[in-house]
Amino acid sequence: MKIIISNQSELPIYAQIREQLKEQILNGQIPEGETLPSIRQLAKEIGVSVITTTRAYSELEQEGFIATMQGKGSVVLATDNSLLREQYLLRIEEGLSTAIETARTMGMPKKELRDIFDNLLET
Repeated sequence: MKIIISNQSELPIYAQIREQLKEQILNGQIPEGETLPSIRQLAKEIGVSVITTTRAYSELEQEGFIATMQGKGSVVLATDNSLLREQYLLRIEEGLSTAIETARTMGMPKKELRDIFDNLLET
């Protein structure tokens, strides 16, 4: 498990941790049933506060990626295909929404935006 924190990122540190852990869970780098480092251990390893790692773990738990058991730590839960698909669909929707918003801001015609989309699909 590798977490890289960037001070240049727009995301807060807890969100960077959450997103990197989520990505590693979704792509199988952190398998189902694996115990994550303790909140304190992870905080120490990456040089952030315990509060920061607590928030990242808490949000991962709320999203159904991990379960925290008193005295045993946080364990990666099974990710069924529907959860995986939903997470990827959400990313696609967010990316497309950002692109559409940018196109509207600059007054780009729909046809030009569709042409860009079609060209990207073909590559």
